[in-house]
Amino acid sequence: MLKSVPRVNMDTWLVVSLFVFVQLFFSLAYEGTPWCAPIKVKHGDVSCRSPGGQYYKNVMGSRCKIRCKRGYEMQQGHPEVVCMASKHWSGNYACREIRCPKLQMPANGGYKCSDGSYFNSRCEFFCSLGYTLKGSKTVTCQYHKTWTSGESACVDVDAPVIKCPNLKDKTAEPGKLTARVTWDTPEGKDTADGILTDVILKGKPPGHFPEGLHKMSYTVYDRAGNKGSCRFSVRVRVRRCSPITPPENGYMKCDSDGDNYGATCDFKCTGGYELQGSAARVCQYGLTWSGTETNCAAMNINVGVRTASGLLDQFYEKRRLLIISAPTAANHYYRFQMTNLQHAQCGLDLRHVTVIELVGIYPAQIGRISHRLIPPGLALQLRLLLQISHNNFNMVMIDKQGMDRERYTYPITSAQIFTTIDTWQGRMDEMVLQQEAGHTCQ
Repeated sequence: MLKSVPRVNMDTWLVVSLFVFVQLFFSLAYEGTPWCAPIKVKHGDVSCRSPGGQYYKNVMGSRCKIRCKRGYEMQQGHPEVVCMASKHWSGNYACREIRCPKLQMPANGGYKCSDGSYFNSRCEFFCSLGYTLKGSKTVTCQYHKTWTSGESACVDVDAPVIKCPNLKDKTAEPGKLTARVTWDTPEGKDTADGILTDVILKGKPPGHFPEGLHKMSYTVYDRAGNKGSCRFSVRVRVRRCSPITPPENGYMKCDSDGDNYGATCDFKCTGGYELQGSAARVCQYGLTWSGTETNCAAMNINVGVRTASGLLDQFYEKRRLLIISAPTAANHYYRFQMTNLQHAQCGLDLRHVTVIELVGIYPAQIGRISHRLIPPGLALQLRLLLQISHNNFNMVMIDKQGMDRERYTYPITSAQIFTTIDTWQGRMDEMVLQQEAGHTCQ
């Protein structure tokens, strides 16, 4: 009869058998052919660890770390792979060259690189004519996939160029104080794209310019907002004669500017004065006045004429007459009137009034114009011609045209006389001339 084997011994045998099998398996695996393909990395190094020692780098269970050389990086996967039971490594492995982002081509310029966008490539920027580089001139691709500086740009910083006309020097035409000046609008030139936006004139546009120096400028802008300017001047000259003044006791009226080439000056004398010399003078091109110097000489009254009308004709269009008649020099009205007029001599002269006195009864009557005596016969003719009574006080006012305008049988104030004369025809024009010439009574 057989004896049964104890259970405990059977279990021990199974454990020992399994252990021997595993040991035999691993022994055969390590000591046999490699399990995974050997790792070869271009542009990189491999470092492996194996359960069987450093000699076994590609048996199952081996772990290999991959390190790329400088300038390269892992293309994909994990930098550490394991040899699997499937006889394949746990992941892909490869080193590729480091590459920076592609540079953007600057507008109006470009760049050149030593090795494209790859690691350590050096790129140099350049700009088209008329543009200036803003930023770094060169950049280099770094290990961490960035360039050494930001991207550069080409900007237009040069001002456009514009050339103004030369100095315009003109002389006014005869009788004028302006000259016509024209020029073409200058064209600017841009050093970049050649496109200009605005050309602006500061100053008076072409046309008629008055006497003097006129400064102008042109400003031109390009599309980048840069501006260029130029300046020029217009000079207008007026040929002028030496200043001329109105004669004493006279008036002068000139056209144009009074002393410029072509200007004409007309002269007139105040009442009681006669013109001597040229009545009109013209400023000539040689800057001299035509004619001869003008003077106003005191009126030469001839009291030796034979008739009263001959005496009065001397005053025609020159003087107004105030004829005062009295029977005697002691006449109360006569004395009052003459005293009043003595204090108003300036007002009488301003109104071109000559006073003629007729005093006495024929044949003892006598006449007087200022300090000149009128013969008795001529004084009688005046009374007869003007129908003036020699027995009473009378006063007659005659205008420059010889018309009998007012008569009085009693004295009046100088203010009344002046008010009456100032309403007569032609007196308003005289007042304007006298005001312009500064002729007044203080």
